[in-house]
Amino acid sequence: MTKSILIVDDEEDIRELIQLGLEMQTSWKVLNSNSGEEAIQIAATEQPDVILLDLMMPDMDGRITLQKLKGDSKTNKIPVILMTAKSKSSVAESFENLDVAAIFTKPLRPLNLAQEISEVIVD
Repeated sequence: MTKSILIVDDEEDIRELIQLGLEMQTSWKVLNSNSGEEAIQIAATEQPDVILLDLMMPDMDGRITLQKLKGDSKTNKIPVILMTAKSKSSVAESFENLDVAAIFTKPLRPLNLAQEISEVIVD
């Protein structure tokens, strides 16, 4: 069965770069969202295998989006990987009470991303 991934980032060029990298490396279905609110709706209806969530977004940031995803029975089992430009250790401390599958620091390497995600969401 083909995996699906939801990319959540307010920057379109980053979403496109990640999508291109994943499509070159995998046959995964790639879903895109430019906001936390939209991501929650997509996650509930599409049930992706993993969510790649940007931490810094306007309106509803990654922290609030993550809390809402984990607080909803429709989406709380979906693994979430945070993307951040901050150092991994500083982010890890502030998210230790939330269920985060991994933290990836930007800039991401699109051609390595499929392998990195696969290591996190082992079947």
